[in-house]
Amino acid sequence: MRRLRITVSYDGTDYHGWQVQPELPTIQGVIEAVLAEIEGAQVKVEGSGRTDAGVHALEQVAAFSLTNPIPPPNLEKAMNRLLPRDIRVLTLEEAPENFHPRFDATAKTYEYRILRAAICSPFERRYVHHHPYPLNEARIVELAKTLEGEHDFTAFAAADDRDAMGHSKVRRIFESSAWREGDRLIYRVRGSGFLKHMVRNIVGVLLEAGKGNVFDLRAHLQPDSKIPSGPTAPARGLFMIGVEYDPHMRPVDPR
Repeated sequence: MRRLRITVSYDGTDYHGWQVQPELPTIQGVIEAVLAEIEGAQVKVEGSGRTDAGVHALEQVAAFSLTNPIPPPNLEKAMNRLLPRDIRVLTLEEAPENFHPRFDATAKTYEYRILRAAICSPFERRYVHHHPYPLNEARIVELAKTLEGEHDFTAFAAADDRDAMGHSKVRRIFESSAWREGDRLIYRVRGSGFLKHMVRNIVGVLLEAGKGNVFDLRAHLQPDSKIPSGPTAPARGLFMIGVEYDPHMRPVDPR
């Protein structure tokens, strides 16, 4: 049995998120079906995180185990030949047998794209949140920085089926920034990990602040905060940009 690591990119528009769901198309489900065809047996694929329905990824990391001895370059080509065109394997390499894409990750980066132009091109509509209305962008840029550091993000988290396990909702944000780029307002966040809908809820609150409806973002970060999560920004504007790992965790030499 060999462990393999892939970097995959996908347009999440037509999928119900990453995680397998009965009778629904998901990224994980499609990749597992393709690998089962190659392996001739069921294959479990583990991802670095669970992206929501409609969320995209530039570089999502996943891993799986196979008995098939097909060399990585040939397996990469075989997967891309069988996968739909809105899912692509960018890289494929041997990995240590104990590699886990979620538990071994040291940081993840997400980006949210807001189109500020009066008209949204039909070719952009699947990949931006169109918000042409008045907005204090300078306020959003200023408040984005206040999220950096270690905080309790309960007020930015949607209800999750794992809540019953009592896990902490404290996360460390290494970078949180917003800027204008042409007709787009970009929000980018890099952190140790993220809760369900956390980035979309952050963007939703930042937009409310830009409208003048939120004045104290720090109140959302208090451990005893009773502020409900949201509002949740639409999924289509969110991209998983990349996942980071310990640089000493090198791919396995297959020779």
